[in-house]
Amino acid sequence: MSAPVILFDGVCGLCNAWIDFVLRHDRRAVFRLAALQSDAGQRVLLDFGLRQDYAASIVLVTSEGMLLGEAAVWEILRRLGGIWRLSAAAVLVPRGIREWAYEFIAARRYRWFGRKDVCRIPTPSERARFL
Repeated sequence: MSAPVILFDGVCGLCNAWIDFVLRHDRRAVFRLAALQSDAGQRVLLDFGLRQDYAASIVLVTSEGMLLGEAAVWEILRRLGGIWRLSAAAVLVPRGIREWAYEFIAARRYRWFGRKDVCRIPTPSERARFL
């Protein structure tokens, strides 16, 4: 895989807001994107041995492997560069606390941020970024 790929829950309001953030700040077009529910997302899940109904967290797939959840988020921010690299300071917070916070929010994301009936459809200007 040449470019890092972010897989996200295409019906989750928070996940879609995160993808909007990435698209706004990924000025070098480093990342490719796919909803977990898409054909491309399903193929990647299968390739990495995750269940095809997996939607528990953000997934980042790179040439080095796969990161899930909070580890994926911090790596995405690091790769965005610029001021977002400062997020590396998150390593000062113990991993268990970071993971707990991520899981706490992830478990409530539909209730707090909503759930869509269908996956996000990329705009024409975004289409090249999606698998």
